[in-house]
Amino acid sequence: MQFIDIGSNLTHESFAADRPEVLARAAAAGVVQQVVTGADLASSLQAAQLAAENPRVLYSTAGVHPHHAAGFAAFGRERFTALLARAEVVAVGECGLDYHRDFSPRDAQRAAFIAQLEIAVESGKPAFLHQREAHRDFTAILRDYAPRLAGGVAHCFTGGVREVEDYLALGLAIGVTGWVCDERRGGSLREAVPRIPLEMILLETDAPYLLPRDLAPKPRSRRNEPGFLPHIARAVAAMRGERIETLAAATSANARRLFGLACLTGS
Repeated sequence: MQFIDIGSNLTHESFAADRPEVLARAAAAGVVQQVVTGADLASSLQAAQLAAENPRVLYSTAGVHPHHAAGFAAFGRERFTALLARAEVVAVGECGLDYHRDFSPRDAQRAAFIAQLEIAVESGKPAFLHQREAHRDFTAILRDYAPRLAGGVAHCFTGGVREVEDYLALGLAIGVTGWVCDERRGGSLREAVPRIPLEMILLETDAPYLLPRDLAPKPRSRRNEPGFLPHIARAVAAMRGERIETLAAATSANARRLFGLACLTGS
């Protein structure tokens, strides 16, 4: 079986000392490709460079997370467009709205979100989307752009059935993480996972975040890694009543279709 992690934060400082070993462990676990998340200018540039150094295995996104929306202008339209012209940069984002922490003012978040959706439409690349406690504004903005987007994914989805239905109606794929393995917080997601059509589900770790709570043994560092994606896949397959082989094949095909990833030999 082969898996694709559509959301790993490999530029995070926790991977600085052993990134090659992390990549090797992922490959040994069957995680054959990853999309490395860009969350601001620095991480987007670093993610693109990392992808360029690992062709056909790593790809990246370029964008500004809502936490950093107040500094969106620093990214620069010209620099943004140049990044998206690179073949290894396959999506715009991580972009969206986050009203849970409000690290940036909400009006700045909405402005940055709209600007990045416009860039996604212009670039012809899909949107890599973040939403937390902002569902109403998020979907209202997306309705104006969804028909013109080259697809998109609700990254690190943690909502329930209603949110799934709203996102599917907008043509979004759904990214599922180890949140499904959290017995304290994952109830709504576990209810929603079986409702996602097989052709619209994607798998991701969001590493180094969201270490699956039921992983055993747990790493001493409590750091999540892309190599743990098969553990998440097994949990998702069980919830959906599917063979893991079916889920692995479908989610890999879905990721390659959405992001235009290379089809590797034997996959």
